[in-house]
Amino acid sequence: MGMTQIFTKDGELKAVTIVSAGPCPVVRVKESDGPDHYSAVILGYGARREKNATKPELGQFVKAGIKPMRYVREFRLDDPKGFAAGQVVDLADRFAVGDYVDVQSRSKGKGFAGAMKRHGFHGMPASHGSSDKERSPGSLAARRSLGRVLPGQRMAGHMGFVTTTVQKIEVIEVAPEKNLIYLNGSVPGANGSLVTIRETVKNRKRRRVHQATKKELKASEILKAQKAKGMKSK
Repeated sequence: MGMTQIFTKDGELKAVTIVSAGPCPVVRVKESDGPDHYSAVILGYGARREKNATKPELGQFVKAGIKPMRYVREFRLDDPKGFAAGQVVDLADRFAVGDYVDVQSRSKGKGFAGAMKRHGFHGMPASHGSSDKERSPGSLAARRSLGRVLPGQRMAGHMGFVTTTVQKIEVIEVAPEKNLIYLNGSVPGANGSLVTIRETVKNRKRRRVHQATKKELKASEILKAQKAKGMKSK
């Protein structure tokens, strides 16, 4: 929807992005023991005219008992037993204040941009005979030994409008009655663009398994032998 500023309970002023998160009806549920061989839930969002949907899409919507949706996205799950076709999922009820999420969307398109703006090149010197090469990308490749420009060379071209993911964004506030989620800072995309919100993958705590070294094993064996000798002497 857009960005604004709110005060937290601690009196801190934060810039937040307001995201309209639902309601999202369940279009289809996939199970690992079914024909798809993996578990997932397909959610829909936004109204759509029936005449603008294809017949296969209309068949799925009619089967689920819902109206045609403008956007349809699939989410992988370990166990989709809690979902059923036609069920309305309010995403604002599934996230709480303090949670961290990953937000994915199309970044803003910047049009055709030069190498300095697109890739952050330093550029050529502005004096000492540089002439009109201040914003030039420089050499692209060798002439004789290579004789061509390698694929992936950073050059001028279309900038932006690519799928971008920002990870571990904090949920500042949730308004379930309005299906709104307030996210800390900015998110990819322009105002009104579609965003995909998932549980973050960076907030999982990993347990470190300590592997004993040879010295530690020898030391433990020596201690056990000393304890055994002490018990025998007593």
